[in-house]
Amino acid sequence: MKISLALGERRTLSRQTAWGCLTTNLALPGFGSLLAGRVSGYPQAALGLSGLALTLIFGARFILWYIANWASLHNPDADPLAMLGDLWLALRWPLLSFGIFLLGFLWALATSLQILGSARNATPPKLPPS
Repeated sequence: MKISLALGERRTLSRQTAWGCLTTNLALPGFGSLLAGRVSGYPQAALGLSGLALTLIFGARFILWYIANWASLHNPDADPLAMLGDLWLALRWPLLSFGIFLLGFLWALATSLQILGSARNATPPKLPPS
């Protein structure tokens, strides 16, 4: 079995195929764009997959940090600004990695809407039977 990352030819898609590309982009950003033959799918997929992996890694680290610091975070006598500073230091990397995923997702969504719009324009309107 041979696997290739080469794009297929860029052609006008049917409306059903364009909807399939949109739903694929909602599940896996960039892969629906690749199915439609768009080169922009490669960076979208890279942003989506790397953002997902980084979110999982840094999110797990944040959860472990939060569990370890539970008592100090919920201490009513603690300085709230110091706790907020500590929380920001622990939360900045998970938020950045989520932002990377969100960037790829929104880019893929915009491409999907363009694909859907071009398929809608290419499909002739249905005329009632005469």
